[in-house]
This record gives sequence, structure tokens and C-alpha cells, in this order.
Amino acid sequence: MRDLAAGLGYLAKGQKWVGRHGRWWAFGMIPALITLVGYVVALVFLGGWSEDLARWATPFADGWGSPWQGLLRTALAAIVFGGGLLISVITFTAVTLLVGQPFYESLCETVDETEGGAPTPPEVPLWRELVVSARDSLHVLVRVAGFGVLLFGCGFIPVVGQTLVPVAGFLVSGFFLTVELTAVALQRRGVPQRERIRLLRARLGLAFGFGVPLILAFLVPLVTVLAMPGAVAGATLLARDLVPVEDTDGETDEPDAAPAGEGVPEVPGYGGRRPVPGNPYAAGSFAAGQDTAGPYGGGAGAGQNPYSSR
Repeated sequence: MRDLAAGLGYLAKGQKWVGRHGRWWAFGMIPALITLVGYVVALVFLGGWSEDLARWATPFADGWGSPWQGLLRTALAAIVFGGGLLISVITFTAVTLLVGQPFYESLCETVDETEGGAPTPPEVPLWRELVVSARDSLHVLVRVAGFGVLLFGCGFIPVVGQTLVPVAGFLVSGFFLTVELTAVALQRRGVPQRERIRLLRARLGLAFGFGVPLILAFLVPLVTVLAMPGAVAGATLLARDLVPVEDTDGETDEPDAAPAGEGVPEVPGYGGRRPVPGNPYAAGSFAAGQDTAGPYGGGAGAGQNPYSSR
């Protein structure tokens, strides 16, 4: 229950953060607006062509009399449009994050800087970030589709299909929405997608508390546009909980800096930022003092570092 409340708290804190920084709220809405306009145009075209598609798909009904021909083709056109609308709802967040990668990267960086302890992100070209984001989003959509097929089949089970399956559907959707929204902040920390999913799976209450209310809110497209900047800001704050970073800039040059052995190892060349005590990413070759470039970069210990390759 504590993690569930924490997830709700990060969601509220993200909205409060963009409320205090109105310029970033407007800046963060730009990708969602672009995506919304694109989806609306696509759905308008789909609605206009759905009857023609239904007529093309049912040539066997040309000789049918009224009202059966009209009923069949109207129902098929409605199914086509409904399917397109469902796909739009499912993919809207992923496409918005892909379109808004440069926007949300800047937003995450600003949240980290204002909260203190910003990480030093890997130096990756923008085109590679877009490719990685598209690949990760595709993997998430495949996983969601797999769960969707499973839950669809379970929906035919009496009682269970009408009670537990809808709840499970919202939980699965909320979890993977959290995976998507935290992707930008965790990529900045050098954490690959498989490890991001493992981290959130270990704290399901946190993921559910953050993602499920957003899924309910995102069922309304306009709410998605308005809430997306705050959702990204809140996901950044949540990522700081999963992979905390201690900002020690200005301390490493002091002769009386805190000595090693008090929970944080002294590592040269880490750019003045180290994982906080107890952070699992301080383990391995980094904790042993063999990695001279930090746990998220190259260096002597990069071959043993699970996050050095992307």
C-alpha cells in the first residue's frame, strides 16, 4: 500500500511541477497536440472510407435484399472504425513519446536539475535515441497485445470474464504505461528496457499507483494532451526513486571531501555524481573501484557493466 500511495503521489507531484513551471507545461503539450491532430485526421479519413471498405470486403452481399445488406455493411463499417479508434487509444502514448523525444528529454533534464542530483546521460545521437525509443515502444506494444489476447480469451469465462478480466486489463495497461513514461528518464540513467521492466515489476504497487489512474484519464484524448507534460514530469520523479543519484558537484575538489567507506565508494572520473548509498547500481565492478567512468559509461569496467551497451 505504501508503494501504491507513492505512485499516486508522484503523479500528483508531476502535475504540480508543471503547474509551477507553466512554460514547460505548454512546451510539453506540443508533441501531444501534434499526435492528436494526426490521429484525428486519420480517423476522419477512416470514417469516410469505412463504408467503402465494408462494401469492398462483402461482394457476396451485393445481391442481398434490404435491410440485410445495409445492416451487414453498416455493422462492418462500425467495426472497422471502432478498431481504428481502439488502436489510436492504445498507441497514442507511445507515438506521443516517440514524436516528443527531444521535448521530453529537455523536460526530464529540467526536472532533474530543479530537484537536484541530475545524472550525466550517455552521449547518444538523436537519431539513435529515436530508433531505440521506437524499438522499445514496439516491444511494449507487442507485450500489451499478448496480454490483450490472453485477457480476451479469459473474457469468455463466466463471472471471471465480467469481473476480474476488466480489472486485470487496467492493471496491465497501467503497468506498461508507467514503463513507457519512465523510459525517457531511465534512458538518461543508462538503464535498458529489460532492466526497466524488472525494476518496475519488483515494485508493482508503485507502477499501478502511477499508471492506472493515468489510463483512466487518458481514455479522454483531450485529457491526455493536458496531462501528458505532468505525467512525464511525475515519471521522472518516479525514476529518481527507482535509480537515485546523488549530486556531489563541487565536493570532489575539496580536500576534506567525505572519505570512501561510508557507503559511497570513491571513483575517479564519474563527473561528480554517484549513486546514493544502497543503490543497486553501485554494485559490481563500479563498487569495486574497477570502473573508471562510472556505472553508466565506458571505462575499464565497461565489459562487466550491464548498462554500458545499448
